[in-house]
Amino acid sequence: MLFYLVMYIRFISIIIIASIFFMSSHVLSSDLYEKKREEMVRYDIEARGIKDKKVLNAMLKVKRHLFVDTSLMDKAYNDHPLPIGEGQTISQPYIVALMTEAASLKGSERVLEIGTGSGYQAAILAEIVKEVYTIEINRKIYEMASRRLDEMGYKNIKVRHGDGYQGWKEYAPFDVIMVTAAAKHIPPPLLEQLKEGGRLIIPLGNTLFHQNLTVVRKEKGRTIISEICGVRFVPMTGEAQKKK
Repeated sequence: MLFYLVMYIRFISIIIIASIFFMSSHVLSSDLYEKKREEMVRYDIEARGIKDKKVLNAMLKVKRHLFVDTSLMDKAYNDHPLPIGEGQTISQPYIVALMTEAASLKGSERVLEIGTGSGYQAAILAEIVKEVYTIEINRKIYEMASRRLDEMGYKNIKVRHGDGYQGWKEYAPFDVIMVTAAAKHIPPPLLEQLKEGGRLIIPLGNTLFHQNLTVVRKEKGRTIISEICGVRFVPMTGEAQKKK
């Protein structure tokens, strides 16, 4: 009887030690990524001029390492793009923050994103605005992002598989439209689906080399265009490739 009691105590001790080790490892891992996220925001985003607190808080909250392959998690908070498959990338953190700040978000907006990709930009937007509608043309990428965002519990994001060039007329007009792929021109359907006073953020220029991150404002029937900086995005596909 004593033998079984000793063995039982040893078994319980092993379970407790294993549980403590697992919990400690999990906490250390979480703390590591949290620290990396804080450093990313402090040194690569805030130090480079991003001032909008809503943007900074969203970048601090969203776990970027969950939007890349497990083999790339340790690089998730470095300030450069990373591959996500199918020839696509997740944009560098600074550019995500820059585009989000350029949208001049207040919090009540309905935003259309063209090019869901990993889903990271949509998640950042969803932490700030009321509703996010995002379209991805690549079915495999769409399925991956849609499943990821659903598992993360984002109820204010709608994901659709389709050609973003045509926008999402069913839910138009939008306060903000953000295009996360390079285009040679502004797609007319997107301008039509932009609210009066709305902002369209898009990388415009040579889709093979470099573009200018451009903000298009719709005011009193006119489009007011301003350029922010040079960027490099993967080309917009679908109908955009057929248009000159």
